[in-house]
Amino acid sequence: MTRAPRPHGRTILRSWKPATTLLIASGLMTLSACSSDGHSDDSSANPSATPSAVVSSSSPSPTPSTSESVDQVAVLEAYSRMWDEQAKAYAKGDAKGTDLSKYAAALALSSTEDDLRDLQSKGIVTTGAPTHKTTVDKLEMDKKVPHAKLTDCMDSTDWKFVHRTSGKPVEMPKDRLVRYVTKVEAEKWGKQWKIVDVVPQQRAC
Repeated sequence: MTRAPRPHGRTILRSWKPATTLLIASGLMTLSACSSDGHSDDSSANPSATPSAVVSSSSPSPTPSTSESVDQVAVLEAYSRMWDEQAKAYAKGDAKGTDLSKYAAALALSSTEDDLRDLQSKGIVTTGAPTHKTTVDKLEMDKKVPHAKLTDCMDSTDWKFVHRTSGKPVEMPKDRLVRYVTKVEAEKWGKQWKIVDVVPQQRAC
């Protein structure tokens, strides 16, 4: 059985094994995550922001409401756009020509690039895209580098890994999770929110 990649960065890599991939092929789940250092909980941080949700990675930009700050909307949009660009990159096996680096940074970006190289060497691309239901759990705007924590319920049902030449689907474990919780961290670099960490959890949502 060919091992498929994980959705983003080190998600699969970090959770299951020292490799890469979005869709797990070792029997766990599908994910892509990247790890970043120095993001421990701070009891003196601002209280958790009122959760905001965005349903899909390809959905229109969220619109601010009375319960959503401008930065809550902006970080949700950055996460949504990151997945839009990531899906494009996996579909062709290369991040060139996408805006992935505009929305992803640190390990979130480098591990995705590692995944793409791994997929390319195996002749694997993707079709479709995952969908997301994301909430902003905390905004820490008083830090030197503003920081946000999000939780995503990612659904990879319609995101398929296929062999580039034949178009045949990559064989996946029957018991893998297709809908699972993902913990996300983001930082605001200048005026732009960047996704720096995406960590899949071994539990369904």
